[in-house]
Amino acid sequence: MKIPALWGSRPKASKFSGRKTKTAPFWQKKSAQGNSTPSKFEQRRKSERRKKPKIKINPLSRWHPRLRQSVDWAVIFGSVMLCLLMLPTRLPGMELLGIVPNWLLIWVVAWSVKRTAFAGAMAGIILGLLQDAMTSPDPTHALSLGIVGFLTGLFQKQRFIQEDFISIAFIVFAMAALSETIFAGQLILMGDRNPADIWMRHQQVALASAIVSSLWAPVVYYPLNRWWQQLKLVEQS
Repeated sequence: MKIPALWGSRPKASKFSGRKTKTAPFWQKKSAQGNSTPSKFEQRRKSERRKKPKIKINPLSRWHPRLRQSVDWAVIFGSVMLCLLMLPTRLPGMELLGIVPNWLLIWVVAWSVKRTAFAGAMAGIILGLLQDAMTSPDPTHALSLGIVGFLTGLFQKQRFIQEDFISIAFIVFAMAALSETIFAGQLILMGDRNPADIWMRHQQVALASAIVSSLWAPVVYYPLNRWWQQLKLVEQS
């Protein structure tokens, strides 16, 4: 005979009551959420990258001829003004015995290598007059720079030189020594100084100017030569 329970029968345990449910740690939840959906910061960065317009510069051959000419004049004017401003500048490592590079002479050589002797002489005279305006017109720099431009254009016309860095450095070395010699000759002809003192000082100045100018010549020659080469190729095509 079965005796009924006084307080009722116990509820039957379900089949799944003994199993424990595993919950993932909080750091795994965050990583899972981050992998599935990008954060707001990442979404904003992606949208900004998509919105940024890419600046495309047309090739030089597609430029209008007047635009090319205007940019060329701007490059010429800007480079000349930069060389004029660099004349009184004395940066560390740029001096040799107190002598800085003759930036205008380097520019005249870079210009005359691509032009005729007349164009080189005119460029040298103009830049010499500009240098006289900054320093002193007596003695003038127009004579020495004019001769430098004429001789450089004449040598290039006869194909005595090549257009590489070594040749340009050699030309600048020789022309810097010639320019200082012409300048010293003008000082002697003025007659107000002792020629022996001028000649002794000239030897040091000419050698130092030739060395330091030839070393810094590629800084001016390379960008200008590359620009003028691109223009020449476009005009010939």
